[in-house]
Amino acid sequence: MTVKEYNNCVDNFSNAVYRFILKSLRDAEKSQDIVQDSFEKMWMNVEKIDFERAKSYLFTTAYHTMIDLIRREKHKVDFESVKLNEYSHSEHYSDIQEILRNAVDKLSEIQKTVTLLRDYEGYSYQEIGEITGLNESQVKVYIYRARVALKNYIGSMETVV
Repeated sequence: MTVKEYNNCVDNFSNAVYRFILKSLRDAEKSQDIVQDSFEKMWMNVEKIDFERAKSYLFTTAYHTMIDLIRREKHKVDFESVKLNEYSHSEHYSDIQEILRNAVDKLSEIQKTVTLLRDYEGYSYQEIGEITGLNESQVKVYIYRARVALKNYIGSMETVV
């Protein structure tokens, strides 16, 4: 396709492509952007496109560009439409240290000891076993049970924070 043929496409098809996209999106600015992107893609491939198929190429490109935009925007949320009450936790107590301290205090003495040695002090299972007189598999079981108990006591972090 030549430059003159490309310019003819712009003159002849830009309004039709715009109306086609506008009917689907119902947003003039986004529709204009898609038309512009479609003509830009056409310009980038001007040597590969046959003038006889230019209209088809434009409509197909515009359609795919519109679908891409719709998919991208599906994952975005308009800040104005967010209900702050759903995401605020003002009614929840959020002193995490105190909540964790209370949760750890609910554990049995051995669970508390192995959990603190592992998670707060960073000892290995073997080192914890040497300190407490337990074998490594017992240490792992106590730590697992303690973490399950902590999770059940605290619940999800969304309710805490």
